[in-house]
Amino acid sequence: MNRIRLSLTGGFLLLAGVAFLRTSPDAQVNTTRDIAKGVWFLEGDLSKGLCNNTIIEMKDYLVVIDANYPTGARLAMDAAKKLSPKPVKYVFDTHHHGDHAYGNAVWTASGARTMAYQGVADELKRYEPGRWKKETREDVKALNKDTAEPPQETFTKSPFILKDETREIAFYHFGWAHTRGDGFAWLPKERVMASGDAAVNGPYNYTADGNIGNWPVVTAAAAKLNPQFVLPGHGPSGGIEILDGQGRFFTELKKAVEAEIKAGKKIDQVSVNLPDSVKNWVGDGFKQQVKDTYNELTQKKPVGAIPHP
Repeated sequence: MNRIRLSLTGGFLLLAGVAFLRTSPDAQVNTTRDIAKGVWFLEGDLSKGLCNNTIIEMKDYLVVIDANYPTGARLAMDAAKKLSPKPVKYVFDTHHHGDHAYGNAVWTASGARTMAYQGVADELKRYEPGRWKKETREDVKALNKDTAEPPQETFTKSPFILKDETREIAFYHFGWAHTRGDGFAWLPKERVMASGDAAVNGPYNYTADGNIGNWPVVTAAAAKLNPQFVLPGHGPSGGIEILDGQGRFFTELKKAVEAEIKAGKKIDQVSVNLPDSVKNWVGDGFKQQVKDTYNELTQKKPVGAIPHP
């Protein structure tokens, strides 16, 4: 079996947000695609650091998954207007990172209500305004705000149900994976799931705020709903294989790094082999992911609980 082999000698790649992301060759960015009746997927332009958005039509209004950066928020807003005359009433932040939540102020200025699992608001309190003040993006600076705008409404009971006579959306929190506040949007009738960055389709994982050991537990819990369509936070849409592959990537990564630790390797001596079955998730950020896994295992706590900028 061919395997992927990467060595950690020569230093580490430091990740900042999603700056390392690259566009998939088959990506159709900034265009909406029908997933089910009244459900659309908008793939974000990774070269501009944007996340994906999902647009969901209810009887009298629209729901958008993820606020995006301000630029992405405006693109999603324009797309929604072309799809339906109904207003965007709710925007659901899947987590606190800038490419998913820094556009909150754009949406609320338009009259929408932002919402999230309570853990998202807690993470914003934990990391802001520090990260906001370090942000170099012009679209963020142009908001002229001192810090990130938190979600206006939060929930602690999972799932939180939003329902009318035409559709039901269940918002889930399955635990700490990519961040402490990871949220999923689930449409049970259509079997459509928007996963945020708890499940991405490609080498787009940022692990520094994560719980690498628990990540596969979260994706397995989401997979139990048996989605037909998975709309990831980054990368093309697909099916349940996105959840399965994402979980398997972190299982294999942890196993490989654990073996190196047991062999007495120091971080600068670690050499990791992963099977081809997870190569979709291996890319420019891999060295940092290995370092984060090493730190999590040796310090015996989630890497997201280890202080970092």
